[in-house]
Order: sequence, then structure tokens, then C-alpha cells
Amino acid sequence: MSDATEAKSKLIPITIDGQALEVEPGTLVIRAAEQIGITIPRFCDHPLLDPVAACRQCLVDVEGARKPVASCSEAVRPDMVIRTQETSEVARQYQESQLEFLLVNHPLDCPQCDKGGECPLQDQALKHGPGESRMYEKKRVFSKALPINAQIALDRERCVLCARCTRFSKQISGDPFIELFERGALEQVSIYGDQPYESYFAGNVVQICPVGALTSNSYRFGARPFDIRRIPGIAFHDASGANVRHDVRRGVIQRTLARTNLAVNEAWLDDKNRYGYAFVSHPDRLDAPLVRGGTGALERATWVSAVDTAAEKLTAAIDANGPGSVAILTGGRLTDEDAYAVSRFARDVVGTDHVDFRTSPQADDLAVLPTIAGDHDVTYDVVEQAPVVVVAGLEPHEELPLLFLRMRKAWRQHNQKIVVVGPVLGRLEEIAWQWIPTEAGGEAAALQALADGAEELAPIIDVLGDGTDLSRAPAVVLAGERLAASPGALPAAKALAEARGAGFAWVPRRPGARGAIEAGLLPGTLPGGRPLDAPGPVAEAWGRVPTEPGLDATGILQAVVDGTITTLWLIGVDPVADFDDPDLARRALEVAPTVIASDTLPTESVRRADVVFPVTAPPERVGSFTSWEGRRQAWPQAVGAVGQSLQDWDVVRQVARSMGTDLGWETANDVRREAAPLMAPTPERGASTATATEIDQPADTDGLTAVYLPILLQGGTMLTGAKELVDSRPAPSIWVNPADAGTAIDGHTVAVTGDRGSVDLVLRVTPAVAPGTVVLPRIHAGDIGRNGITIADAQPAEPVAAGSANSNGGES
Repeated sequence: MSDATEAKSKLIPITIDGQALEVEPGTLVIRAAEQIGITIPRFCDHPLLDPVAACRQCLVDVEGARKPVASCSEAVRPDMVIRTQETSEVARQYQESQLEFLLVNHPLDCPQCDKGGECPLQDQALKHGPGESRMYEKKRVFSKALPINAQIALDRERCVLCARCTRFSKQISGDPFIELFERGALEQVSIYGDQPYESYFAGNVVQICPVGALTSNSYRFGARPFDIRRIPGIAFHDASGANVRHDVRRGVIQRTLARTNLAVNEAWLDDKNRYGYAFVSHPDRLDAPLVRGGTGALERATWVSAVDTAAEKLTAAIDANGPGSVAILTGGRLTDEDAYAVSRFARDVVGTDHVDFRTSPQADDLAVLPTIAGDHDVTYDVVEQAPVVVVAGLEPHEELPLLFLRMRKAWRQHNQKIVVVGPVLGRLEEIAWQWIPTEAGGEAAALQALADGAEELAPIIDVLGDGTDLSRAPAVVLAGERLAASPGALPAAKALAEARGAGFAWVPRRPGARGAIEAGLLPGTLPGGRPLDAPGPVAEAWGRVPTEPGLDATGILQAVVDGTITTLWLIGVDPVADFDDPDLARRALEVAPTVIASDTLPTESVRRADVVFPVTAPPERVGSFTSWEGRRQAWPQAVGAVGQSLQDWDVVRQVARSMGTDLGWETANDVRREAAPLMAPTPERGASTATATEIDQPADTDGLTAVYLPILLQGGTMLTGAKELVDSRPAPSIWVNPADAGTAIDGHTVAVTGDRGSVDLVLRVTPAVAPGTVVLPRIHAGDIGRNGITIADAQPAEPVAAGSANSNGGES
């Protein structure tokens, strides 16, 4: 019997409203009805949450049952005969009565409620509810509005007790700080007084609330559903590839919602991607080109004069010192089209290979990163189905929150075994199966031991397998950007995957990182991962390709300080804020004869530049991002560009034309058409031959060794203007092992001192950090340093209030 025939034989025959159909075993009645286009009213039901049958709005009449049953929690049975409100008077009356019951205390304030116009209760009361109310008693009243956190407000009198918010917090995000309190008529949603609702996913409870009980302060009373345009988009704060929807009113984004894509973000979104849109319309946006004038100050200029000035400076540097005197640093925010345009401009127009998108380069990265271009083996679904996942150099809760949700789902639903390698366990402490703690920089040895089958790691190696058991899904190795700080760790992670027959994925944090690799924004690497000595069709499409591999980002900055690189173009990156060595970045910007900057907002690098180009934010343009899993997704323009800002590829095109080269592009689609075949994977992919600069490793000094994490809501100019989001973030903290805490007390403010200085942070004492290691927010790397870290009670003070951290970063 074929697989298709066997699968069909397992289907269960049922009848709904006289229509016969066959469905999978375990299918809920409410889902079976949806398959034939019948919508049963509901409030508590959500396809991604466990059923609870709390609202009783979805009652249906089942033949043989003593009373109507809740279709959201009742699974189908063979030969089941179901009648919904469409054919059963009993079901209709029950639903009408339940709506009447819900409206007993629900306020009739639809004209001023933010949910009005898109409210399921409003819609169902109109379609299924009674024509008039029989209740004249005073309705239940609560104080308005209860702050759940800085971003979320709760109007308790509107709540229908569907428990969607509490189930999401418990089941999906694992942040159980919102709960149902009291019983009977007093039952209400609230939070614990001593446990504020600190969650990176709080906005999801607003989106899934079926009434106007939970609202966002950033959108509250801001717009009406009939007064907005709904534009699809892609998340631009990280490499998740999450599908979003921008709601726009009068050319300004009013809110961003999760758009359902079950293969990517399902129906969820983290708060940074949900609420981090305010910078797009912020008054501080760069809205015109700037050129440093004779007075030494940056002055507004026309596009023609700014482009010509940049072209003249680039040409002069090339003529005087050769193409190698020019370098371009890009960061990780560029779209795929921008990344390709910059890659071609650097090699074809300027003739330099000094290009890099990485902010924390390590020499051995270049042996692995070019080879991942175009690999699509590991996806969200693959991670979810994997029996074992090895995580190294990655804190998904802070760096890629939607990946954290998938891993938590897999742990909850099929007990996925998560193995963490490195000095930090972090939020994975809740769900990790095994932790192999290492000192900072010691990840490579632990990963190699797993690959070699070390006896002391036998329990982990046994569950990893060797890839020969085809009856189960393969294991997965996830390598984060932080492995760049550990010599040999990234190649060791890939070697582990190969040795164990596991899938391998490099998981970047920034949205344009994967596209930058595929576009060739690495020294010694061309689009598609091609090495310089085997350019293939790239040489045919471009005018020329350099033969000498260039320097990495650290080497570029050092070469600027040494005087061998004289012209530096910064595109979407602020080295002072984004790089691990801000002192080197500052010295480079101070001595560089020419600095050109393309950015959306003022940064320290922009203020030091000689020519500044204002560029568009992602919602102001068309473009595409390639997510960490290799999924390339395009989006349309949602709002108009601020001032005179242009897309990055367009700036590059105009400078190239002023330098005498027409790249042949007029639209982003032109760039995309040229780039698509060249960015595809090729057999010629290989390790880069570029000259890379080793990162200084922690010296043998007294004190603790620092590991810097990019904390999700701390730092970055793309959080500019997002006041409620910034105010809702946890207080900046330092994590240490109990063995290293000394006399310092958990929750107190402590002075953290290193080889560069000292800052005050809240202390968190946790066994989820390896002894001898201290974990710090990445934004303080330049303030504290890496070596000889010590902590001491600054004062027996109250913990720092949430949202008090400085936002000093450049990139998101």
C-alpha cells in the first residue's frame, strides 16, 4: 500500500452542517469546520495556543451529546455529526446567550476603544448577538488603565477572560508574570506587584487580545482601523526574517504587527521589531547631504555637490596612492541590493578589496563564512524538528528572539535536547538539557571534543549520533556571531556538524549579515562565495576584479591609523559604537584624511565625516533581506522618504557615475536582477585568502574575564524615539557566577571596573555563567574593557530603574 493510500486510510469521516469530509485524527472540530469554509465564533481559541475552552462562544451541537460542546477543545471522532450555528437553533441560541453574558459587564465604549473597527466581540455581537440588552444594572468598573509595563496598558473592564494573554506568556514566551487573579465575578487579569511584566514578547498579548483590554501606549488613541493603510514588510532589526505589517496614517507608521507566516515567525513578533519604528519619522533624521566646509563645520549641500565632492576625494586618493588606499565598512543593516551594489562599487569602480561588514572579525571566520553563501539546509522548521540542538556563541533570547521561541516550542512539545557550549548559559538555562561551560575563548576545544567523541562527553555524543540513523531528524549545530571572539571556534562548530552528520547554521544577529556574505562584503570574497582567483561570471558582469585580497575591518582601521588607507567610507555603521575597540575606531576617524558616511541618523562617525549622505530607512524603500536561514524576502515601500534621503545603492550609483563609471542601474529591481545569479551558491565557493587581523585575547591578569552580549533593547540609534519600548527594557545588569560574587549582593548596584574604566550596573548572581567569567551588555565594551574585571558594591542602593541605560550605539 502506498504512503498516500495509507495516510488516506487513517482519515476520520465526519459531517458538518450536512457536508461530509475526512480529516486527520486529533483535528479539533473548530479546525475541521474551517476546512470547508465555516467560521465558528470564538474568543479564547488561537491555533498556536493550547485549547482551554474558556469563553464558551464556540459551542456546537453534536449528535448524541447531552449538551452543546466547545468546538475549540473537542477532537473529531469517526462518523461524528456536527451542527454549527448555521444549521442548529440550539447552537445559535447558546452562542447568543453567551454573547449576552459577556456583554453584561463589558462597556459599550466602541467609539473610543482602540479595538473599535477591528474587534471580534464587536463583529460577533453584530452577527450573532441579541438585538437589544436586557440588563440595566450598573456594570463592573475598574481604575483605568492598569500599566502592565511601560508599553502595555490594561483596561480590565473590557476583558472577556479568554486567557489568551496568560496562555501565551506561559506556553510560548515563558514569561509567566501576567495571570488571572480572583474568582467568579471578581476574576481579572493582572500582574504580581513584585514582578513586573518584563518580556521581549509583550506586544503579542496585545495583538492576540480579542477585545480592547490590552493596548499599546505607543498606538493608544493614535489612529482608527479605517484611517490606515496596511503595508506588508520584513523585520529590519534582526536576521529573523519575520513577516510584519506596517499600519500607516498620513505617511507615518502608527504601529507594526506580526504577519502570519508559519514557516518563519508563525504569528509572533518580538517587541524590538514591533515597536522599534519611531526612528523612521524622528526629527533627528538626516534629511539632506552634508559637506564639511571651509569653516570646518558640516554644512547642508545639494546632492550634486555632495556626490561630486565624494567622487573627487575618492579619485584623488586612488590617483595618489592606488586603489588600496580606499576602504569601505558597511555593518549589517544593508539590504541585499545595497550590499551587492557596494561590493561591485568597491571592486569594479574603486578597485579595492578592503571591504568588510563584520564588526567583530576574527581571522578564522574567513575560512568558514564564504562557504555558507547560499546554503539553505537549516531553517526554523528544521531546528524545531531536530532531536538535539547544539548552541555555541549565541544567546537567542537576546540576539534572535524568534529563534528562541521556536527552540522553546520544540523543548515544550517534544522535549528537544539543547546543548549549550560556552561561558554563558543565559536564558537557555530554562530549557537546556546539557551545558558544557568553558572559559571565554575556550569554545573551540569543547566543540572539537564533541566532534572527536571525547569519553567524558559520551552522554551528549550518544544523543548527537553520527548521522547514519536515517529514521530520525538530524541534529543541528547553531553558531552565533560571538564565536568570532574565540579563536578557531567557528571552524570547530562546522567540523562538529560534519563529524556528526548534523545540520550547520551560522546565526547572525543583524538583518543584512547573510546577504552581505552572499554579496561578497568580505575581503577576498566575491558574490556567491567565489574567491578572487576564481571570479567566474562575476568578472564577465563587472569591469574588473582585484587580484590582491584586502584587509578585514580591524585591519582597515589599523591601516587608517598607520596612514596606508587614507579614505574611509562608512555605510550604515558607526565603528565607535559598533566595534569592540572604540579607541581604535576613534583614532582612525581622527587621523583619516577623508571620511564619507551614509546613514539615517547622526552618530559619532557621522559627526566626524567630511561628506554625509542621508539614506532611507527600510520602510521608506523597496528591498530584500536574506534571513539567517537563507530565506530571501522582498518588501514594498510603506512610507515616503524623509527629506532628500536616497537608497544606499542609489548613492553608490551616483558616486560611480561621477567617477566616470555607469553601473547601469535605475531601480532597485535592476540591481536585484543583476545580483540574483551572481549571489547564488557556486561550486567555486571556498575559504577567503584575505589578510585577517587577529583579535587580542584576554590577557592573564587578575580579575574576571568579560563576555559582552548584545542585549536586545540596550543601545542602537534605531531605538531613537521609541520611548515606551526603551522604558520597558530591563535594567542593564552584570551576570556573575556565585563563586565570583564575593560580598556583592544580588540585585544591588555594583561598580564594574576593567582596563578601560568603570560603570555602575545591577548585579545578577546566577549559576548560568561559568566561574571566572562576567557577562556584560555589549554597549559597555568600550567603557569597561575585557581584562581584569572586578566588581564591588557601589553603594547599598536600590536597583537601577528599568530603561535607565544609555543608548549609545550606531547599528540596531
